[in-house]
Amino acid sequence: MFSCLNDFNPIAEGIIAAGLHEPYNWDEYASHFFPKAEELTRVAEAALSSGERAKAAEYFLRASAVYRIARFPAPRSEKQREAWEKGKKVFYQGAGLWETPIVEVQIPHVHRLEDEGEVVKVNFMVPPVAASQRGEKWPVVLIFTGLDGYRTELAVWQAGWAKRGVATVVVEIPGTGDSPAKKDDPTSPDRQWESVLDWIGAREELDENKVIVWGFSTGGYYALRAAHTHAKRLFGAVSLGGGCHHMFDRDWLENVNKLEYPFDLADTLAYKFGYPDLETFIQNASKFSLLNDGTLEKPCTDMLLVNGDGDEIFPIEDQYVALEYGKPKLSRTVKGRKHMGEPEAFFIILEWIHGKLGLDGDIVSQMKDMPSKMKY
Repeated sequence: MFSCLNDFNPIAEGIIAAGLHEPYNWDEYASHFFPKAEELTRVAEAALSSGERAKAAEYFLRASAVYRIARFPAPRSEKQREAWEKGKKVFYQGAGLWETPIVEVQIPHVHRLEDEGEVVKVNFMVPPVAASQRGEKWPVVLIFTGLDGYRTELAVWQAGWAKRGVATVVVEIPGTGDSPAKKDDPTSPDRQWESVLDWIGAREELDENKVIVWGFSTGGYYALRAAHTHAKRLFGAVSLGGGCHHMFDRDWLENVNKLEYPFDLADTLAYKFGYPDLETFIQNASKFSLLNDGTLEKPCTDMLLVNGDGDEIFPIEDQYVALEYGKPKLSRTVKGRKHMGEPEAFFIILEWIHGKLGLDGDIVSQMKDMPSKMKY
């Protein structure tokens, strides 16, 4: 996600030397990342001044990657919130220098409640050839981000889709990034997606009848929900590593901090869903279950569920729960893999989306378009 391993070596050494360990003082933790991020930003600015656009873009994005881990897994302190704001700034400086730039769009949240935010901020990228020249509208992959990977990170997928004639919109889920939705309201995502889909429908270059949602991790939970709440407005939906029911069980939440995730996952989820502490979240978590609220019994668009069979972030049993109710869905578990079943899961999902949209099916080529290696 635009990162360079060498950028993090001195940061890690500083954290070790300072003796930091969990539970972290989040301001102290985040402060270790700022000097490197500021250094990378200065290199980017100097490159831009000398006309080296590609180098400038890379260094701005490398700076954004450092700020990302500074605010990881969620911006819960003043310094982490500062990292989020600065990370966004350098991200758009970098992505804006691409030949086909990513732009930030502030979509009016027309379906908001009075106590919700007024705009939904998204990444937007369209293919380089104008839709009018092509003679038809672009299909859309609508990416729901995760608990800790926001629109500044899931942007790694956008250029690859643009090369294949697909527009992308990357949007953050409630309780993360700049989402305007109420954190503790299970229905708030429905209103947010309604506003986003209305905006897509109003764009002349976009095909509102060919919108496929792809939700990553916690975003997979929201993709599964949207597949039911917005069945008539979606051409398909993918839940990658998402839960739906047992992810909210007390037994799971009381133990998940000790499993795969490198930070305090349960506490981060409590923060994301709008609760001051883990116990309060656990007492209220069942209301978010898609089984308990009847969501899984509603009509559903074409749906693909993918996860690793050894997932230690959301229980694999949730994938089976989703299959046992409502409309039949496609499902694939990746043996021997943990959360999200990486990397095999990506090939499975891309093949399915290519099939739905009638694309060329060259999945390997699209994976190679991922910005995984830094040039400078």
